[in-house]
Amino acid sequence: MPKRTRPWPALFALCLGFFMVMLDISIVNIAVPSMVRDLGTELTAVIWVTSVYLLAYAVPILPASRLGDRLGPKRVFVAGLLVFTAASLWCGLSGNVETLIAARAVQGLGAALMTPQTTAFITHLFPPDERGPAMGAWGSVAGLAMIAGPVLGGLLVDQLGWEWIFFANVPVGLIALVLTVVLVPDWRPGNSHRFDVPGILLFGAGLVCVVFGIQNGQTYGWGTAFDIIGAGVVLLGGFVLWQRVNRREPLLPLRIFRHRDFSLGAASAVTVGFTMTGMLLVFVVYIQSVLGLSPTDAGLLIAPLAVVSGGVAPFAGRLSDRVNPKYLLMSGMLALCGGLCVVSLVLIPASSPLALLPGLLLCGLGVGFTFSPMNNVTINSVERSLVGSASGIFNTARQVGGVLGSAAVGVLLGARTSASMADRANEAAAGLPAELRQRFLDQFTEEVAAGEFGGVPEVAADLPAQARELVSQVTGAALTDAVKAAFLLPAGALLLGVVCAVSLRGPIGQDRSPDRMTATR
Repeated sequence: MPKRTRPWPALFALCLGFFMVMLDISIVNIAVPSMVRDLGTELTAVIWVTSVYLLAYAVPILPASRLGDRLGPKRVFVAGLLVFTAASLWCGLSGNVETLIAARAVQGLGAALMTPQTTAFITHLFPPDERGPAMGAWGSVAGLAMIAGPVLGGLLVDQLGWEWIFFANVPVGLIALVLTVVLVPDWRPGNSHRFDVPGILLFGAGLVCVVFGIQNGQTYGWGTAFDIIGAGVVLLGGFVLWQRVNRREPLLPLRIFRHRDFSLGAASAVTVGFTMTGMLLVFVVYIQSVLGLSPTDAGLLIAPLAVVSGGVAPFAGRLSDRVNPKYLLMSGMLALCGGLCVVSLVLIPASSPLALLPGLLLCGLGVGFTFSPMNNVTINSVERSLVGSASGIFNTARQVGGVLGSAAVGVLLGARTSASMADRANEAAAGLPAELRQRFLDQFTEEVAAGEFGGVPEVAADLPAQARELVSQVTGAALTDAVKAAFLLPAGALLLGVVCAVSLRGPIGQDRSPDRMTATR
């Protein structure tokens, strides 16, 4: 590294771009009701706006890390930033959901090019004994961006429209581009890596099949969906087998999983990605569709969670260099899981927003104590020659968790809403006059058969006042039932992450790179 390079300003430039990447995972959630309404589409289609971004983000991360080793991480980061910024403009200009989904896929590709370069630069810019705080800062950016998305998104959607959650990326992206060009060194690792094309195709096709099958089970029938999911599992199995027999340079060097702490850290990342994406989607549906809060009010309700997370994360990053990060990670995951359970317990159709604050604050504390120690435990558990691969696998694991979380929670939310609405509609109809009862049930059943939130209020349009009031009650109660169940899914996934954290060896803040071992001696 040239002596004139200042590592912290360079890291700031990289983290500004990375913040946008992570922000765009969660910021769309707050705009889901507005997109369903303004684009004249259904919930399943809008959930694809999130899922396709996560898919396009997750699949190319491993080859993108190789590309950074070959061409230089700065050049790949700048290229990704340009793609991401241009795609953000395209997203904002989209006039229909199909165009928006295509633009989000391109945006995800840009994000994939950027992300592994940030962690590669940390190992280059900072000496071994300073990487803990740097990795902590990077992890803090990831956690804060995930939580801040709904807050910023609520203000933008309410004041300017959902398009501005994407338009806002354009000036920020240009600023990040200038700062990266000026502050970040053009470092060339000098590695001439091969590209494992069969591995890329097998992994990408397998992941797409699994997510498509999960997310569209209700649309095409679960028999067909399970066939698609099964094909995806077979393709992913073929990917692992190919990585084992490929003697040249596999996309996923399986020997990296001999590091126990790396394997457990990557597994924890899957559960955290699943939880963060799933919980934000569920929460936004509840506070907007049930409590009737505007996007701005919904964002402000989530703001304390973001404030606590942002305040705690730097402290957790510094602390993870002084104590065993295993215990910080366990504490953070348990706090986040506990917060989700507390929120689920207090949910009723007419909950006071203030009743949600204790659970939200506990979630914020958990997020703050999770990301930095998890990054430290995973990346620093391998020797320096594997850091590039470790970074790509770790980021891929987190994004794969996010893809699965978005798909699984969306399916559960839709299925539980349909089932609960049918049950509650039958209960409500029992109190109606006989001549109105069947008409109410026929209309209601026809509208909610697909399980889409956007069409439910329309069932009341042609009904008398007494039945219209019942529709509102049934809808709110059914959505609350679904949300309560859906909150428990990410909480359960997080408990698996806790099991992984318990099994870590630690202390993990020991860099196994040759220069660190020399410094230690």
